[in-house]
Amino acid sequence: MELREEKAMSAPIPENETQRLEELDSYQILDTMSEQAFDDITALASYICQTPIALMSLVDRDRQWFKSSVGYDVPETHRDLAFCAHAVWDPSEMLVVEDAASDPRFSSNPLVRNDPQIRFYAGAPLLTSSGNALGTLCVIDRVPRELTQSQLDSLEALSRLAMAQMEMRKILLRLEPDQSEEEAA
Repeated sequence: MELREEKAMSAPIPENETQRLEELDSYQILDTMSEQAFDDITALASYICQTPIALMSLVDRDRQWFKSSVGYDVPETHRDLAFCAHAVWDPSEMLVVEDAASDPRFSSNPLVRNDPQIRFYAGAPLLTSSGNALGTLCVIDRVPRELTQSQLDSLEALSRLAMAQMEMRKILLRLEPDQSEEEAA
């Protein structure tokens, strides 16, 4: 009998991938320093959902990059391993995986089998006004579990706050060149 190692199931690429990535790039947020407003949102998500890990994940071309994190010190992972890439593929609802070890999409994923040993995942998409999902606000646990409806609703509300914060940040970036020109005059 031959033993073969299962391969992690990558998320399909969304049909709107080109537009989604262009819009993600327009926020000029990838690879930026941490910001207190986003760190506060992930801290609240972790607290409300009572999970050891909370992330604000942005799904780029080949990676998912974490703008903010609680309980996970890795700055990014490959997109092929990203639970959040599955949430971005179908952003019509929150992706909830109660036991990743028994879910065929994730059971062979190295992030399930090894550190951080993900068992539970809930990711609320970060949706732009044009409907593109840039990433998620997600919570992760190392044990299988469920969230209450109140926790799920709170996670969705926090994802909208994170998106509003990104919008404000984008507006401020556009205003900075105007302010620099006024100061130089």
